[in-house]
Order: sequence, then structure tokens, then C-alpha cells
Amino acid sequence: MSGDDPLWPRASDWLASGGGPAPGRPMLAVVGVPLSRTSISPSGADATPAAVRAALRRFSTYHAGLDVDLEHVAVTDLGDLDVADATVSDHLERVVLPAVDAGLVVVLGGDNAVTRPAMRSLLPLATSALLTLDAHHDVRGFHAGPTNGTPVRGLVEDGLPGSHVVQVGLGTLTNSRAYRDWCEDRGIRLVGVDEARGRVAEVVRAELDRLASRCEAVYVDLDVDVVDSAFVPGCPGARPGGLQPWELLAAAAEAGRHPAVRAVDVVEVDATRDPTGVTVDLAAQCLLAVAAGLAARER
Repeated sequence: MSGDDPLWPRASDWLASGGGPAPGRPMLAVVGVPLSRTSISPSGADATPAAVRAALRRFSTYHAGLDVDLEHVAVTDLGDLDVADATVSDHLERVVLPAVDAGLVVVLGGDNAVTRPAMRSLLPLATSALLTLDAHHDVRGFHAGPTNGTPVRGLVEDGLPGSHVVQVGLGTLTNSRAYRDWCEDRGIRLVGVDEARGRVAEVVRAELDRLASRCEAVYVDLDVDVVDSAFVPGCPGARPGGLQPWELLAAAAEAGRHPAVRAVDVVEVDATRDPTGVTVDLAAQCLLAVAAGLAARER
């Protein structure tokens, strides 16, 4: 006997069925990028897109905070790119996102190395902007190649103006002075965890507005290791003192509802190191919060 409640629709069914098909409804595309060989430390992040899809069964389609139902959002799941065996040297060529007719694209990583090729695939760098929720600057040198520690440096060197980059939630003991100087020298806006704490949604909203005033489109990178490590055992890069889970979810919703945001990624979760599944659940909720924000755009 099935235990499913017809009055409690599951988010997994929404993603699988395509959501609301009616013309004029907001359109979301989801694509998995199971990349992990580019991680500085050994990682099983390639298992995460599938784990996130499975976790969606534990959540409903109704977002009470925004009072919207995802069943009114048309969604297409493009599956996973065939990049699980991509190496440090070839992932920039292998990670190419397909062109989709959608108002918003959500990329499920994989490690943070997916951010650079994903943004390059989806947006023209010279006229676009990047906002990150991340404990790290991700501007390491390329001595080990383009890894999950280099996407922001890589994008700036590819042509993304430093003044079009905002980093929110930076940790207090997770970066070097040299890399902070590198960011400051290029005009990157830096918002530390202590400055953002308790008002993350307000900060993200204001920074998205500011970026939208000078750019045509914004890419948002949700690196789950911005959250305090007590809450995300499946994030190898997380440390004590990070943001609270609800703050990351609030940022995800703000990203989804802002009209300038064209793409969002959810990265740096290692599903193989998440014994209770709580980190994967948070990543799944990030996807749903972005979708709920997109639904709220129509209001």
C-alpha cells in the first residue's frame, strides 16, 4: 500500500514531472555536473547531484516563507553532464552547459571547479557579474591547475571584471592575506561572515541590486561550505564559525527572486561524507529555495 498523501505533493515528483506546463509560468532548468577530480582534497562530490534528486522526496513543493507552490513553476531536468571522469586538465573543455530556454538555470555540483566553466557557458563575462556565498576567495594560483580553489581567479583572468564580483560570508581563518590582497587589488567586493551574519538576505539583495545596475546578468555561486561545519558534515571545506543553514537558504531564495539572476550553482557537498544526509538535504533545499524565489518573481 502506498503511503503517499495526494495533498502533500513531493518535490521529487515536481522535478520529474516538469511542474506547471501552462504558458507564461516561470521556467527553471536543472543540470547536474558531477565533477570531483578537480578538488584540492579527495572528494566524492560527483555523487551529489544524484543524492540531491533523491533527497527531494523528503520535501514538499510549498514554500511557506514565500507562500508559493513550486507546482506553478515549469521545470526541466536536463540530467547530468558526462564529466565524472573529467580531470583537472580537461574539465574546462568538458563542462559545457547546453543552451536552454529557461528563465533560470540551477547547476548541481560537484565541486566548486564547475563554477568557472558553467558561467562561461551561460553568460558573456564582460557584461555579467558573479556573487558568491563562500567561506573562501577561490583565487588560488594555478600551480596545481584549475581546481575548486581557483574558479574566481580563473573567471577574472577570462575577462570577468573584478568590480563585477561580490563575495559574501568569507570566513575569518579560511583565506590568506595574499589572496585577500589579490581580490582587493582587482576591486572585488568582500563581505566577511561577521559583517553578513544575521542579515544575509539583506546583504545579498542589496548587492544583487548594485550588480544589476551595472551588469546585464548575474551568476550566483552557493558554496555550501559557507555554513558552519557543525551543520554540514558533508562539506570538507567548512569550518566552525560559518553562517547558519537558514542564512544560506535565505540567500538562495533572494537569488531566485532577483530578475537579474540567470544562473545559480550549488556546490562543494560530498554526499559520500554525509552520514546522516543533512548536508545533502541542505543542498536540496537550496535548489527548492531558488525555485521558490523564481515563483515569487511573478508577484
